Formats: sequence, structure tokens, C-alpha cells
Amino acid sequence: MSTRFKPKFNIKKGDTVVVISGDDKDPKKPRKILEVFPEKSRVLVEGVNIVTRHTKPSAQNTKGGLVKKEASVHISNVMLWDAKKEEATKVKRTRENGKLVRISKKSGEVIK
Repeated sequence: MSTRFKPKFNIKKGDTVVVISGDDKDPKKPRKILEVFPEKSRVLVEGVNIVTRHTKPSAQNTKGGLVKKEASVHISNVMLWDAKKEEATKVKRTRENGKLVRISKKSGEVIK
């Protein structure tokens, strides 16, 4: 991806989102963002896209075996959760006191 036109996303680490497409689609179950990868346009969501990894025994993991962990999903497959309206919402960005803030389009509330 070119660094000249870096994309800006309205989703940050720690936000509450819902998965709107894919195998883990559930538009009424809010989940937490664990990590955002802006250069790949992907996010790591808690409890979504669980994959199984085969690991060898090591000093940290003496048993080895199968380890289940979350894999990233594309950022377009998640949508920000509006706690006030209790549904998914789009986001608009405006300036307040010289600072850029995210505002929910459904309720008009500032997203922390």
C-alpha cells in the first residue's frame, strides 16, 4: 500500500463494534477491537475469526499442540456500535475546540 495517500479509519483500538458480514456475522452482539492494522486495512476483534494453530513444544509452551486464537478481519466487515441506540452506526468526524472528534450519525453522541 502506498504511504502517499494513507487511509483514515474511524475505528480505533478499544472501540466496540459489530461484525456485519462473514462467518461471525452478528449485528446485535457488540465486541471489542483488540488491535488495528491500518497498513493492511484489517482489525483484530475479540472472539471473531478463530483459527487453530499447530505449535511445537518450546520453553514457554512445554506441551505444544493446538492453539486457538483470533485472526484479523477486514475493516469493512465491522461497524461501530452505538451504545445509546444499541445498534450499528456510521461515523462522522468534526472539529470541536480545534480537536477532531468522532460523532455517531444515529444518536449524535461523541464517541470516546
